Amino acid sequence: MKIISPKPFTIEAGKRAVLLLHGFTGNTNDVKRLGRYLAERNYTVHAPLYKGHGGDPLALIQTDPIEWWNSAVEGYDELRRRGYTEIAVAGVSLGGIFSLRLGEERPIKAIVTMSAPALDKSVDSLQQRIISYTINYKKLTGTYNEEEDKPEVIAKRYQMPKLEYLQGIINDTSAKLNKIDKPVHILRGLHDDEYYCKSADYIYNSVNSRIKSVKSFINSGHILTVDKERELVFEEVYRFFESLDWEE
Repeated sequence: MKIISPKPFTIEAGKRAVLLLHGFTGNTNDVKRLGRYLAERNYTVHAPLYKGHGGDPLALIQTDPIEWWNSAVEGYDELRRRGYTEIAVAGVSLGGIFSLRLGEERPIKAIVTMSAPALDKSVDSLQQRIISYTINYKKLTGTYNEEEDKPEVIAKRYQMPKLEYLQGIINDTSAKLNKIDKPVHILRGLHDDEYYCKSADYIYNSVNSRIKSVKSFINSGHILTVDKERELVFEEVYRFFESLDWEE
């Protein structure tokens, strides 16, 4: 079965711009409905696709976390190139920590993080994400073989040697959170791993933003933008952006 690879997307709908960032092993489909929701309410949105994501896992494991970060920066630069001077950013999971990193390094209007990692995480747990991604991809493409594609076999065949760099990016970003003074809204799902719930508290306590808040969704897991309460999540993101003092 041939699957249609996800692509970056841009919807120009207003002077206010929002950069949307997906997570590790995710793709732009994870933020597409949120993008449409915001565009229908006169926000321009742009979502880059990280290098190696959205397709064959062999392509993913040959990339570097620094390249994923560069994809996020290029997304920000694309909005600047199009003439947008006020850019907010909203990211899911790794996209959430990238959103915070942009807030540390670029002029950002405001930040929404959703299920962002901000604490130490083992490389083994990150490698497990590669295993799950590979198995799901094989099932989608009809190439999954129950005997040949056992998790322990996949783990050996699809090792990603540079995953420790990813934890390095997370740690480095977390260490500089006090540089952020722009409005920050932190969303988490209470069905998510406790690690991400604790990360939300850490982010809240570390940023120097005068305007900052945490919102929990009691029936949601990790990828809030596609989970049961996604419409509530969309509304929450929109209301937060609407509360800001944008230039007209």
